Amino acid sequence: METTSFDFWMFAAGLGIFLFGMHHLEHGLKGLTGKAFKKLLQRFTNKSWKGIITGTVVTAILQSSSMVTLLVLAFLGGGMIGLKNSLGVVLGANLGTTFTAWMVAALGFKMNIADFSFPFLAVGILSYLFFNSRPILKSLGGFLVGFGLLFLGLDYMKDSIESIATQVDMAEIASYDLWAFLLVGLVITALLQSSSALIVIILSALNAQLIDIYQAVAMIIGANVGTTATMLIGSLGGTADKKRLALAHLIFNLVAGVSIFFFIQKLVDFTYSIFGISDPLMELVLLNSLINLYGILLFYPFLKPFTKFLKSLFAKAVPQGETLFIKNIPPEVPDVAIKALDKELNQIFLYTKAFILDCFQIRPKDKNRESRWKKIFSSATNLTKKYEKIKRLEDELTVYYAQLQEKNLSIEEARQLTASMMGLRSMIYGAKDVKDVMHNISFILDSDDKLGTEILKRSGNHINIRLEEIHKFINDEAVDPELKTGLATMWLKENEDFYNKTISYLYEHLSHRRKNAVPVSTLTNVIQQTHSSIDNLYSSIIYWKLEKGTTLDNSETVKQKTEVRS
Repeated sequence: METTSFDFWMFAAGLGIFLFGMHHLEHGLKGLTGKAFKKLLQRFTNKSWKGIITGTVVTAILQSSSMVTLLVLAFLGGGMIGLKNSLGVVLGANLGTTFTAWMVAALGFKMNIADFSFPFLAVGILSYLFFNSRPILKSLGGFLVGFGLLFLGLDYMKDSIESIATQVDMAEIASYDLWAFLLVGLVITALLQSSSALIVIILSALNAQLIDIYQAVAMIIGANVGTTATMLIGSLGGTADKKRLALAHLIFNLVAGVSIFFFIQKLVDFTYSIFGISDPLMELVLLNSLINLYGILLFYPFLKPFTKFLKSLFAKAVPQGETLFIKNIPPEVPDVAIKALDKELNQIFLYTKAFILDCFQIRPKDKNRESRWKKIFSSATNLTKKYEKIKRLEDELTVYYAQLQEKNLSIEEARQLTASMMGLRSMIYGAKDVKDVMHNISFILDSDDKLGTEILKRSGNHINIRLEEIHKFINDEAVDPELKTGLATMWLKENEDFYNKTISYLYEHLSHRRKNAVPVSTLTNVIQQTHSSIDNLYSSIIYWKLEKGTTLDNSETVKQKTEVRS
């Protein structure tokens, strides 16, 4: 009998073409709908069950659980999605990635695959090469190239494996039991960094009758465990949340896979009898989906305690620094990073507000019972620490800003980034204005000067009211932008009125003052810095919240602000 040698290079070329096709498919889809899927992931992951469904759908369309996982890690680091809900997305991604197997089993072995791929390659390559100036058409071309290469690579692998189907004796390998096939699936997937590629190899081997359905299922289970190597490697040296998510992915697939492994024969026989499928290829892809669905059902009821367990791990890997969100997000995901930067600015405003109110000895109602002496002595060191924290936050955000500037930002993203940093700078100026008169405020509080006490009271009331207005302004996203612009302009005028009226009041009551009264220079300094602080905070909000997406130097609000000041 004539023997045919195994064409290794044909198989290797097929595998390479398949992986290269997956790469183009992923990047083509990312260019076509990347932002839409990011919004979908962020919007529909506020519940664990929504995360599972969204992870399944997005991964099935994008055909890249790695891309979905990267987005989840970015949203998780930015505080836009909780750890529990991100676990739901990962569970869903496991199920969504099985769509490749369904597509290959349904199309790849039912027709002449090479002929099927040629039209996609022809149209895709021409679009990719000749539409550089049109990003949508170029991305569509990349997608079509990826789709065509996917099936062309499959054809090469299928033919190379079928050529030796009758010459391989599986008895020797089968003597090692199903554990051997599980380990082979695990190792090869970990090396290839693609479970989809191994599933195609398994389908080709099953189609050529090199392995039976039981051995194929064992390899599928190994592939599901081996695919976690991608995230495990990516988590090395990463943040605590990244390591937690990678560990969760491993536990999900390992527990679900191993628990199913002991019942492979019963599971295969059960699905054959229930679904009545005669095609072993379709039986295999069905079992692949059922195994991942079983993993979802197994872990879903325990996501809450599992999340608590994960949060107790990797405490040393928590990023250092004062920031809460940006330290967990790599600048390589600019749109998510800018949103995280926005959340940091929200936090810095809260710190700035608390610092300023503490400087003026203004406390929430539930803290008014503290003794005056306790307030005075406790604030001296605490206020300095609070201001130092604000400055450290400014430093961290400035470094992050510099890193983001080096990335390929869109015009809109660049404007948003600039607006946020201008807002940050003005906000810090607002805190510094009050910090510079901390000692003046303490001096007035300790004195018995009635005029000084009244001036301080007016300044404190003014700054308290304005801070509350700004706080509400930041949180109320539903207010019409034009109305917000009008409010900001009105507040700038009111701040000018405060300064003029308070200075007038001071000079009207200067006569008949005691020699040991608070110096006039001290009082005018407090009034001036109060006015300047609010003015800077208003400027911060105008830049940060109103000027995003506009040309800052020519914006109407900035013009109005300049007119009010002059």
